[in-house]
Amino acid sequence: MKLTLIGAGPGDPDLITLKGVKTLRKAKVVLYDSLAHPSLLDYCPENCVKILVGKRFGKTSCTQDDINALIVENARIYGEVVRLKGGDSFIFGRGYEEVVYAAQFGIESEIIPGISSSYAAPALAGIPLTSRGLSESFWVITGTTKQHALSNDVHLAAQSTATVVILMGLHKLNEIVSIYSNLNKSDEAISIIQNGTLANQKVVTGKISNIAALAQVSEIASPAVIVIGKVAALPDLSYKHIEQLMQQGSVASEAN
Repeated sequence: MKLTLIGAGPGDPDLITLKGVKTLRKAKVVLYDSLAHPSLLDYCPENCVKILVGKRFGKTSCTQDDINALIVENARIYGEVVRLKGGDSFIFGRGYEEVVYAAQFGIESEIIPGISSSYAAPALAGIPLTSRGLSESFWVITGTTKQHALSNDVHLAAQSTATVVILMGLHKLNEIVSIYSNLNKSDEAISIIQNGTLANQKVVTGKISNIAALAQVSEIASPAVIVIGKVAALPDLSYKHIEQLMQQGSVASEAN
């Protein structure tokens, strides 16, 4: 018996790996999350059994115990089961928990990594998580722990000069703002990226001091990625700089 965990990528169906597509094309049964793009199921054979086990904040869904039980049940019936998870299975995807649970029943596992929204969503919003002279490192932190609280690591990360990326933390935005404000970082740049990598992507950029109001006016909703740090202000600044360089280049070309 075998369990294969596939990282579906950050949303855009074209960002799944080739190895992931090859595995879906021969799948017998797929347990898929809500954050995995539905068109990815088109790669599956017609007779493939597709089971939605999606988990979204604030919405009714399968518990992790339910999913674990379905993995074992379907592995016993079909001999192998594919688990299609949004982003990367080992980055806040609880993939390791599923591997460990399956192993208790003699089910081997294969991991097919996926592109994580933690860096893909910022990149496609024009935000580099590191940039020479601005950021030498970045933190990726969950916005919601097992106890449904904001991770204590946010307090630590906010004290550093690193770029901070918070996943699943939009509903904790006021707490995040409070942490940075208490550190006299009210002017720190912050961006919120909703539906990153998709056609309906929405980006709101501001400062710690005004991001809560901007998010409310813009009606930003989950799923969203929060990026805090100097690099969060780069897209607007860099595009303006690029436009200036292009204009200068055009003038120079005409002069020649």
